Amino acid sequence: MNPRKLTKAGVAAAAALALSFSLAACGDDGGSGSGSGDEKITVGIKFDQPGVGLKTPDGTYTGFDVDVATYVAKQLGHDPGDIEWKEAKSADRETLLQRGDVDFIAASYSINDERAQKVDFAGPYLLAHQDVLIRADDNSINKPEDLNNKKLCSVTGSTSAQNVKTKIAPDAQLQEYGGYSECLTGLENGVIDALTTDDAILAGYASQPEFEGKFKLAGFDMSNENYGIGVQKGSELKEQINDALDQMVADGSWDAAVKKNFGPAEYQNEPAPEIGVVVK
Repeated sequence: MNPRKLTKAGVAAAAALALSFSLAACGDDGGSGSGSGDEKITVGIKFDQPGVGLKTPDGTYTGFDVDVATYVAKQLGHDPGDIEWKEAKSADRETLLQRGDVDFIAASYSINDERAQKVDFAGPYLLAHQDVLIRADDNSINKPEDLNNKKLCSVTGSTSAQNVKTKIAPDAQLQEYGGYSECLTGLENGVIDALTTDDAILAGYASQPEFEGKFKLAGFDMSNENYGIGVQKGSELKEQINDALDQMVADGSWDAAVKKNFGPAEYQNEPAPEIGVVVK
């Protein structure tokens, strides 16, 4: 018998029991409307990545990472109303976890050896690939090596642009901005030639109505990016989150979240990865 299935069943039962107690308590707490009535849980996400993690003008949060984090929080005993969303920029993620500013981070957070020395990762929960986004009328970039002597943008703290410069196009002119939206503005205005990051993120941008017809994915699978959920080093949340991710795949919620967030861009996603297996 699979011990993980036993663990998942235990977690699900415990979550259901906790939820039943909290619902019963809601009638006595003056109707605070705080979800499960438990202590708040703080989750780090990206605020500027359409389709992955986005804070909308009306103050709501959308994207695949948001859906994954919401599902995980539910399995941990927290309703959506319990979640406090905190922006987790690429350069700040390890610091947020180490300081205890967040309970976990789901923010297109690729697992690598350097980061794993500072934080622990649950998952992976998505296997993405590095690609580049270019202007729709740009026919000068047809293979990764064509990025040599091009102005290549990514965000500070991201591994994507460094991967290109060190492994593929050493003469690329690396430009690092504070957020992908800034890179996108530069690309639209011709200040930047290409924006590089994971294909899931790029597909989210390219599918936005305001950018329709302006950009295209080059279709370069230049690396494997294993998205994990970051927690503090040694945190017991790691195994609990792994169980929640297994359950999300098993009950079909993972596939539904992929279709909901990436379907409009016809994103060709990989199947749900196996927990603990990082594809190099």
